[in-house]
Amino acid sequence: DTQATNTGQNIKYARALLAEHQVPARSVILMSRPYQQRRAYATCKKLWPEVDVICASHQLSLDGYVASIGDTKKVMDMLVGDTQRIDRYAELGYAIPQHIPDQVRAAYTRLLDAGFTSRLV
Repeated sequence: DTQATNTGQNIKYARALLAEHQVPARSVILMSRPYQQRRAYATCKKLWPEVDVICASHQLSLDGYVASIGDTKKVMDMLVGDTQRIDRYAELGYAIPQHIPDQVRAAYTRLLDAGFTSRLV
């Protein structure tokens, strides 16, 4: 798909394309950044609940990912923003709700308090 501007559109357009070509899908593989896999899964299960979803990403350590981006603050902002989206997108009806462990919520709050906020919704 070359038209999507977000994960939800990508899933919708891929689903429509498969239907247009009469290709039945029982499972899908979603490729994303490692930290986006939970959100991608939740979005797909909301939009296409009948398929089995497998999430995958290029295996890269956090240090390797930070090095590939070249900006530690930007990466931290992206991680915080994506964590926020897990809850926010479920609230908005874009994704299924997911449990976020207390220790993850606590880390998220500490990072917010430290100013990693540029990628929040």
